[in-house]
Amino acid sequence: MTRIKAAVCTEFGAPLTIEELELRAPQTGELEVTLEAVAICHSDISYADGAWGGDLPAVYGHEAAGRVSALGAGVTGLKVGDRVVVTLIRACGQCPSCSEGKPTICDTPNAADAVLRRPDGEPVVQAMNCGAFAERVVVDQSQVVVLPEAIPAEAVSLLACGVITGVGAVVNAAALKAGQDVVVIGAGGVGLNAIQGARIAGARRIVAVDMTEDKLAIAREFGATDGVLATEVEPWRVAQGILGKGADAVIVTVGAIPAYDSAPRYLGYGGKVIMVGMPHSGAMSTYEPVVLAAMSTGMVGSKMGDVVIRRDIPWMADLYAQGRLKLDELISGRWSLEQINEAIADTKTGGAKRNVILFPGT
Repeated sequence: MTRIKAAVCTEFGAPLTIEELELRAPQTGELEVTLEAVAICHSDISYADGAWGGDLPAVYGHEAAGRVSALGAGVTGLKVGDRVVVTLIRACGQCPSCSEGKPTICDTPNAADAVLRRPDGEPVVQAMNCGAFAERVVVDQSQVVVLPEAIPAEAVSLLACGVITGVGAVVNAAALKAGQDVVVIGAGGVGLNAIQGARIAGARRIVAVDMTEDKLAIAREFGATDGVLATEVEPWRVAQGILGKGADAVIVTVGAIPAYDSAPRYLGYGGKVIMVGMPHSGAMSTYEPVVLAAMSTGMVGSKMGDVVIRRDIPWMADLYAQGRLKLDELISGRWSLEQINEAIADTKTGGAKRNVILFPGT
């Protein structure tokens, strides 16, 4: 067992507490990563607020980067000292979903022993297969990708979730073609990356929809050609006026029910809504199915951008190296683990793109 510091959720909606926990050694097919950086995703905050239930105590955090510090038996293609991005995508490689190239929806349960325990032996949930609000993690080898030394750790961490989710929603889930039109609802961390994905894919027009002019201005910096305030009486009509028609794809990156209710209204014939943002459990949306049927439109869920991490993350890292994918510009603030509650509070204001926790030595 290795003793580490971690930010532990002991009560939904309450501040996280810094505790010393025991981290077990990696087992067969696993590795230990000493973290350099972990970004704060809205999903972490929603889980810690109890939006989707779950067991406590738990350690959240799933957008991480660090160096391999120990290897379990049977691990291949990795060595101690490698710089890696750590994702929550744990894939068995053998179930029907994995066999069809969809590792983000692997349906094989995680049967590994408890990774984290308090000193008295009480198990602590390693949330989202990561538990990365901590100094070290033990994860399955399928969850990591080796990345070049030249990329800063804080930028590497963003490739674990927000970037691949946003870019992948456009490139993989929407399968956007050059010259098509996109509406992105929500210009937060994931939304900005969906905008980048649309720009990289060659969209003709990229319309960002958000609540404030400040957020729309940031969206333009990341590639949006136009912006529409969600506070308009019928913002979809404004967007269609800009495009001259309905959109080919609407990417919903926020977990807000009004956004989901209105999303199909932005579509043109044959278009589809890509459902990325996650509302709280029990929240319900409504739409008029006859319109979708008559216009041959649809709504498709996208988990983690439908990515294959060893295919898509190196590609995105190379785009960053070329200056075609913004990562540094996504970082709003840098914090220590002891400041995590302040960083979460700052993220909740809605003004932050991504706050990152940096560990000593980074």
